[in-house]
Amino acid sequence: MNRMEIEKNERINSLFEFYQPLLTAKQNQYLELYYADDYSLGEIAENFHVSRQAVYDNIKRTEKILEDYEAKLHLDAEFRARNRQADEIQQYVKKHYPNDAQLNELVGHLESLEEE
Repeated sequence: MNRMEIEKNERINSLFEFYQPLLTAKQNQYLELYYADDYSLGEIAENFHVSRQAVYDNIKRTEKILEDYEAKLHLDAEFRARNRQADEIQQYVKKHYPNDAQLNELVGHLESLEEE
């Protein structure tokens, strides 16, 4: 897999995490199998008794739907921005205030929110 394919895979998986509940059952199944479970188009087509082209078309349409949701709602972009900001705060506090127990407790709470 080349770098662009890896980036696209990561992007679709990230968008899928946010917008998965908005997709149909078939869209969910196809994307899950293709991106998360690394099934080929042929394997998915065989499992669902449809053509490889039908699976391809469904996945491409679903990718566009995910991108459209993100363009309107920005959930993934805002999540990434919050995580970057939280990381900067954590690094600053650890460097400049390592002995401030209350501040470090708050930063610890921030870290636990990031993991959820």
